[in-house]
Amino acid sequence: MTRIRNGRFLVTGGAGFIGSHLVDALLAKGAARVAVVDNFFLGKDKNLEGARSSHEGRLKIYRDDASNFHVMGAVCNDEKPDIVFNLATKALAYSFFNPVGAFDVNPQLALTCLELQRKGAFGKLVHLSSSEVYGTAQTVPMTESHPLLAETTYAAGKAAADLALMSFVRMFGADATIVRPFNNYGPRQNDQAFAAVIPLTVRRILRGEPPVLEGDGEQTRDFIYVFDTVGALLRVVEHDLPKGDVVNLGSGRETTIRSIVDGICEIMEYRGPVTHTPTRPADVRRHCASVAKAESLIGPIARTSLQDGLAATIDWYRTEADRRTAKP
Repeated sequence: MTRIRNGRFLVTGGAGFIGSHLVDALLAKGAARVAVVDNFFLGKDKNLEGARSSHEGRLKIYRDDASNFHVMGAVCNDEKPDIVFNLATKALAYSFFNPVGAFDVNPQLALTCLELQRKGAFGKLVHLSSSEVYGTAQTVPMTESHPLLAETTYAAGKAAADLALMSFVRMFGADATIVRPFNNYGPRQNDQAFAAVIPLTVRRILRGEPPVLEGDGEQTRDFIYVFDTVGALLRVVEHDLPKGDVVNLGSGRETTIRSIVDGICEIMEYRGPVTHTPTRPADVRRHCASVAKAESLIGPIARTSLQDGLAATIDWYRTEADRRTAKP
């Protein structure tokens, strides 16, 4: 069993939404050293303020490109990580702005990590994929053996990265695990360009603008609170899953986008209109995770109800909005 306490970790994308919470959790668990490599495309320096102020001597931040082999090689040489968490990526919505770039970044990040691992730069790789690799559900719930039917170039890049990882496992015995989170939400999720439905809806209501519903709103997702995802990632490390294992992280519950927008409106006491727009191209119609495998290996995954998670998330965005307003 791998121990987090006194371990050395590198987190690509560690200034981002999930990554920064993972950094906080690793340091709180007693990690001897956590290095972050992030180009701050969507990551924010303020996401690491708490970690820096509380654990300055155990945290090192590299503002650089984690897909660059020479950069990552130099960082690994300096930091000597036991485990690398690969969370760096670009948002799904970026696919519609730069489809090739959204694809390329994912296999390049994975291959950089895998080749460095093959050369002995670090021990275990925990690679974060995405439920988007599955495309629209062919069966519900979606198990880890669901076919990869990516519908966007972001998702196709994620699927390519997964296939590359499995080839390194088969060819070289790479000690690597694939984790496929479903739809994360919570504090620190990007609410600016390329924002997902929950932060986008909250931001619009806070600004006095109507929320937006794409299509008929009956498309479904499986939402998981970010702290539940991070807790599961820690347990993936602690239980030392077999090489090449793939696990889903989700709630196992299917929720329509319409009900998410309605739920946010209710919590925020918004009674105004909702703007309806056409369905987004290549939009996944149904998503619902099977978490039976993950729970058999590491225990319960989604410990936070959607209602409680949404309320806590909205409180965080309200506090952030108040803080920005109060600044001179």
